[in-house]
Amino acid sequence: MARTPFDLADIVDRHRGALETVQPLSSTQGRALSAITLCRTAALGGHAGVCLACGLQEDPSYNSCRNRHCPKCQALAQERWIAKRAEALLGVPHFHGVFTLPEDLRAVARRHPREVYDALLRSAGEALLELGRSRLKATLGLTLVLHTWTRDLRLHPHVHALISAGGLTQDGSTFMRAKEKFLLHVKPLARLFKGKMMDALRGLRKRGALPMSDGAFGALMASLAKQDWHVYLKRPFSSPERVLAYLGRYTHRVGIANSRLLDVTEAQVTWRTKDGRTATLAPVDFLRRFVQHVLPDRFKKIRHAGLYASPKALAQAKAGLGSPLAPPTPPRSWEEVLRLLTGRDVSRCDHCQAPLHRRLIPPERSLVRRFLSPIPRSPP
Repeated sequence: MARTPFDLADIVDRHRGALETVQPLSSTQGRALSAITLCRTAALGGHAGVCLACGLQEDPSYNSCRNRHCPKCQALAQERWIAKRAEALLGVPHFHGVFTLPEDLRAVARRHPREVYDALLRSAGEALLELGRSRLKATLGLTLVLHTWTRDLRLHPHVHALISAGGLTQDGSTFMRAKEKFLLHVKPLARLFKGKMMDALRGLRKRGALPMSDGAFGALMASLAKQDWHVYLKRPFSSPERVLAYLGRYTHRVGIANSRLLDVTEAQVTWRTKDGRTATLAPVDFLRRFVQHVLPDRFKKIRHAGLYASPKALAQAKAGLGSPLAPPTPPRSWEEVLRLLTGRDVSRCDHCQAPLHRRLIPPERSLVRRFLSPIPRSPP
């Protein structure tokens, strides 16, 4: 897909002030918007390549902000994640599951994202593991990824689950494969997920993490109890390589990519949604939708459970499949990853291929300290 001339950073830079007049931002939301604005600008410093052989001087390349909500910072992180997970992935097909929160819980998630999203991830993982142990008599391998958006940036919390087609028996002696096109019945899985999530909500309220009146909480739980919760499982992928290629699209995706921005003016933002459709909002309304997907500080949106959370069990499972764990490979440098992604060797001159001398450009320390300094940890 061709690059568009539009950038989320420009929208943030021009309209953040207006956004903050109508909606207070959390410290994490503010830091994310600041990082997006400063990303790949001189404020963060960078480098410029100079070829000592032919004299070519490259334009400066500025550093990325590395904020997980920035659309320009995910490609390298995604490739590194995929490379690391490739070492652990079981050599069996994997199913793709999706667990969605009912609409009634979206307002609660907006007010208490850390608590609700944590409960969502835990409930989905526990439901899969419990049903796997009772129906398959085996422990599955799970990777869970939280998403909170629709294509038009509305709040829609759901979890994508990558599920091994089979698991390790309870005594750890055998890897039991699932059927080729069937893993678990969806209806009992949805009921179990629903029960675990509702129990988690009761526990949160008991601990004071969901400050709601008795009447409001009772009405919410009664409504949730009457509904059929949405869970589905897709057919398995045929190879581990396809699993990683598919999941990699989900792990580091952000709410909106610059490539989806179709038109940006002072009055409106138009972006591509789904099936050829578009959405258009005033810039401030667009940013209001965007910031609701900024996750709480240090919240882990990618989690592993079952075999993928236990190195010992994973090693047993791989041994049962005849593919012992390989020793970990050293992480690739950003230059190596970029060469794999683009085919360009940034360590050499584009003109004569001689090694480049890299001249460092220091960051503007005052801006970095002001906008990107770490948030202090909350007391336990």
